Amino acid sequence: MLCTTVSQLIGQTPVMPIAVPNSDATLVLKLEKNNPGGSMKDRMARSMVLAALEDGRLAPGGTIVESSSGNTGIGLAIVALELGLRFIAVVDHHAAPDKIRMMRALGAEIRYVEGDFREDEVAVVERQRLAAQLGAQLPGALFMNQSDNPANPEGYAGLVDELLAQLPDGVDAFVGCVGTGGSMTGIAQRLKRVNPAVRTIAVEPAGSIVFGKPGHPYYQSGTGTPAGDEIGKVLDYGCIDEGVQVTDTQAFETARFIARRHGLLVGGSTGGTIYKALEFIAAGKLSGTVVTPVADGGEKYLGSVFDDEWMAKRDLLDPTIAAQLDAWITGRARAA
Repeated sequence: MLCTTVSQLIGQTPVMPIAVPNSDATLVLKLEKNNPGGSMKDRMARSMVLAALEDGRLAPGGTIVESSSGNTGIGLAIVALELGLRFIAVVDHHAAPDKIRMMRALGAEIRYVEGDFREDEVAVVERQRLAAQLGAQLPGALFMNQSDNPANPEGYAGLVDELLAQLPDGVDAFVGCVGTGGSMTGIAQRLKRVNPAVRTIAVEPAGSIVFGKPGHPYYQSGTGTPAGDEIGKVLDYGCIDEGVQVTDTQAFETARFIARRHGLLVGGSTGGTIYKALEFIAAGKLSGTVVTPVADGGEKYLGSVFDDEWMAKRDLLDPTIAAQLDAWITGRARAA
């Protein structure tokens, strides 16, 4: 197909299997980093904007306002640019600098929240408050509110259709990040409609409150719900079989391992889902075709996750995790 707009490049991302010896499972990565904005959030960004234009909440030439750690903002910037809309991204210090640069390069206006926040503290509550305020005050503006927007999970229908076409033997398990809950809900609901036996595992950072654990700061970006924030209305717990947590160290060391073992740069949150998927496979809890999306690429985290000095300064390096991953992937017992 000859594409005439960048948004037409959203979707049809490839899959890449990773064999797991001595198990009856194959881990399949859905390379969502290949979307034009570099993440799976391009899908929901397009869905939310088109839905708002269709139902009249957003008028042609209007203004989109959204709170974002970066990936949703990049997707919205692409769609806004194509449709002649203004886009204001409300961000905090926790967003990866390269995501901010990408949004600016695509014409987005950046508004930082004010306040004294810890480096590992996600200022989602203040971001949401400022975005809602701007959406209410600016003429012709709409606060997109991805956490409560039903067009968020609806945007992932195409991803499931692609998976079912790419994997003719079907999907036996899905392991994904959970933040607002949009991608997890949209993908898990649709997979279970096709095959109710599909196992769905939602992964949040240790410190997130999605599954009722105590909240504390964390470094993983674009995933989880920090203490003080409300769980998104788009999240459907009923389609999730199990919710688990992954530490920053487990997530980031896995991303680094995948880069050095497979030549694939994945973001920190994807490192977390790969870690939990392999852990569940090794424990015999998942079998068959186990899918996890590469939610975004590691290219956006070269100054953090893939920087030895940054990791060491925050005490996030742990070589035993790479050894464990090597044992899981090679099928050799881990040395004591």
